[in-house]
Amino acid sequence: MSKPIVAIVGRPNVGKSALFNAVAGETISIVKDTPGVTRDRIYADCTWLDMNFTLIDTGGIEPDTDDIILAQMREQAEIAIATADVIIFMVDVRQGLVDADFRVADMLRKSKKPVILVANKVDSFQKFGNDVYEFYNLGIGEPVAVSAASRLGIGDMLDEVSRHFGSQHLKEEEDDRPRIAIVGKPNVGKSSIINKLTGENRVIVSDIAGTTRDAVDTQVIHNGTEYVFIDTAGLRRKNKIKEDLERYSIIRAVTAVERADVVVLVIDAVEGVTEQDAKIAGIAHERGKGVIIAVNKWDAIEKNDKTMNEFTKKIRNTLSFMTYAEIIFISALTGQRLEKLFSTIDMVRQNQNMRVSTGVLNEIMTEAVALQQPPSDKGKRLRLYYITQVAVKPPTFVIFVNDKKLMHFSYTRYLENRIREAFGFRGTALKFIIRERSGKDA
Repeated sequence: MSKPIVAIVGRPNVGKSALFNAVAGETISIVKDTPGVTRDRIYADCTWLDMNFTLIDTGGIEPDTDDIILAQMREQAEIAIATADVIIFMVDVRQGLVDADFRVADMLRKSKKPVILVANKVDSFQKFGNDVYEFYNLGIGEPVAVSAASRLGIGDMLDEVSRHFGSQHLKEEEDDRPRIAIVGKPNVGKSSIINKLTGENRVIVSDIAGTTRDAVDTQVIHNGTEYVFIDTAGLRRKNKIKEDLERYSIIRAVTAVERADVVVLVIDAVEGVTEQDAKIAGIAHERGKGVIIAVNKWDAIEKNDKTMNEFTKKIRNTLSFMTYAEIIFISALTGQRLEKLFSTIDMVRQNQNMRVSTGVLNEIMTEAVALQQPPSDKGKRLRLYYITQVAVKPPTFVIFVNDKKLMHFSYTRYLENRIREAFGFRGTALKFIIRERSGKDA
């Protein structure tokens, strides 16, 4: 099930980043008393009560401005509004109601999205409580009084926000069709791949990078199975950005990945694998999605019998954190190996849903411990008592140990490799949860 997207919007310097940090629980956005400090939208996975959601922090909206940076920030916020399921519209009770607030409110009304009006900087309800009522004039609804800096009123605000979670995401959960997100930098051929799969030009294709502006869902039926492909605007390194909208496409990729079962990362064979590809791959890896790396434009490469192996080695080196990812070499132009994409998707989905019995897992763990002794620290050695699988998509395992601090990342990776040797789990991340248990309990 995909997480709802919540965007914080408002004019500059009303405290959006402070609220973002308060809800996210850590200092992620730069907070400074200068309008326009937050220039890039930043996202965080958050939890309120038993509900998970993705929070987006945006640059301030200046509805009418000739300033290039402020205009870009307005574009950024507009993308966040289009992407979000719920919008937090923040105003400043100290500055009071200003003309720009009315213009932002008009923009939000046109979005037809649920909007929670939040009056910030109410550090004292006794002192500023009555000033909140001024914001009823915006016609957006009842204002929720908060102080992001003092962490006041945030629970009430999140209660209001979470009331709007539900219907759309429940529909997606009931929809059991495979959902595949096509992600990658601009102009690597994502839309061309989908057009070739559907046999028609469903998505605008152009040599101009960033032609695809919004995530587009396309249904493709193959061998009686219906697949939903989610195309996204491409991602590009910030120092190479020439068009404003490309600058902010990472959130579209995040939301597409969030909705997907399997992520296809498209790499340009001519350009090769880059650091930006690694950043995009990291989004899918962090969320435990199935991953296929599709090297497109393979027809444009001069090849010998070693070319494919050399390219694979480069990908494995750059994306060393996801050695499990499947790699296929394709051409959207000629259709080369596109048929293999479906069989690879099916294989990855099968591995995402694979379950291993507890007995077999413990046999593997016992053998692994015998072959490589667990680490120790200051005379105390790590003891592994028990392992069991508790979830799928991604396959998730709980390991019970005597001391969590002794469970070094490298030893977890060693156990993961032993499990993969036995069962493959090709194309999917594995998640491990380490729990402490005393020897008597074990």
